[in-house]
Amino acid sequence: MRRIPAAVATCAATLAFLAPAGLAAAAQAAPAEQSYTVVPYENVNVRQLPTKDSAYLATLTAGRSYQAYCWTHGQTVTDHGYTNDIWIGFADGYSSAVYFKGDQYANLPASAEC
Repeated sequence: MRRIPAAVATCAATLAFLAPAGLAAAAQAAPAEQSYTVVPYENVNVRQLPTKDSAYLATLTAGRSYQAYCWTHGQTVTDHGYTNDIWIGFADGYSSAVYFKGDQYANLPASAEC
């Protein structure tokens, strides 16, 4: 899995506190990557891996904008009449695309695969 600049402030702050100094410096030195604005239509959890059972990292608030970097296939999620195995990639984790406004990729381009 590639590492990308922090976009979820609560995750970034926690990881910066917990990460050894060398790892934090390496993450800050990473080149900027293309990001895309996504908006969840309800509160959604950010998970370490693209599965519902993966470690919880943070919650994104409904209606707010967040920067995502890519999408990937993961565990299939069904909710509110939608079924999808697409997970949106953030700096430190993933959220199911089922909970975001837009198309099956939360309006990320098909080429933005992780």
